[in-house]
Amino acid sequence: MIFGKLVFLRTRIGILRLAFEVGGPGIRKEEKGIPIVTIYRGAFTAGEEIAKSVARSLGYRCVSREVLIEASRRCGISEAKLNEVLEKDPHWWERWLQNMRPYRVALQTAMCEVAQGGNIVYHGHIGHELLPGIRHVLKVMLTAPLEFRIKQVQSQQGLDEAKARRYIDHVDEARTRRLLTLFGTDWRDITRYDLALNVAQVGIEGATRVIVEAARLERYQPTAASEQDFQNLTLASRVQAALVMSPAIRSLGITVQAEKGEVHVSGICTYSVPEEEIVSLVKSIPGVTRVVTDFTVIPADMGEGYY
Repeated sequence: MIFGKLVFLRTRIGILRLAFEVGGPGIRKEEKGIPIVTIYRGAFTAGEEIAKSVARSLGYRCVSREVLIEASRRCGISEAKLNEVLEKDPHWWERWLQNMRPYRVALQTAMCEVAQGGNIVYHGHIGHELLPGIRHVLKVMLTAPLEFRIKQVQSQQGLDEAKARRYIDHVDEARTRRLLTLFGTDWRDITRYDLALNVAQVGIEGATRVIVEAARLERYQPTAASEQDFQNLTLASRVQAALVMSPAIRSLGITVQAEKGEVHVSGICTYSVPEEEIVSLVKSIPGVTRVVTDFTVIPADMGEGYY
């Protein structure tokens, strides 16, 4: 909410007080920020423009499609297929029959790799789900009233009001179903974000200033512990990616956790895929120093029906 020349923003971290004039002097770039910002950009909320503005202000890289390119390179999934998985409305039978785990693993691994070294602003609609449990990630949601978004569509695509409304409804519904299929979450749940901004209210410059000011909070500065959490997630993701790329192993329900190079793998394996083969693959991943297993072994002819 805006009161005069001060902005008060209620977030999960309390009340954030931003002392600046809307339209006033530029943001001081010399102040350090956080290494990772993810911006969920609701359809037609000027998300890309805001993300680029935040990145410029912080001196960070602005990334989006790079995550898909990295996922495609690492996991052998075409960028076109990944884009389809993220953007198109899944048919009802896809939600029941298609195994989304390889795509989820590929995207998370790619996000971890792109974020190595920090200093990035990611914009899209999956970033807030790809780095769970990492303290120094600021997760932002950009939204706007339907009327504002309708005007944006009319301006950009030349549609009348009724068609613009239907188009937005379709995009929102498709995105809701797709993210539910991928992550089991609803993008409209604001508790999954640290900061939610109404772009129609604060505008592009105001949104930029709020995000950058939030980035300066001590709560989001990286610590030795949070950096270790990020490296643990990165290693676990690399192991998961290697497992899903193996034709013999990808269908097994294997869980992976990593802690300072020690990797714990657990789940189901069959006699046709011996535990030693899985351990050998995991040990081949750079950064793995030790492998701990906890498998339930079943006969190969029981197949996936066992679980």
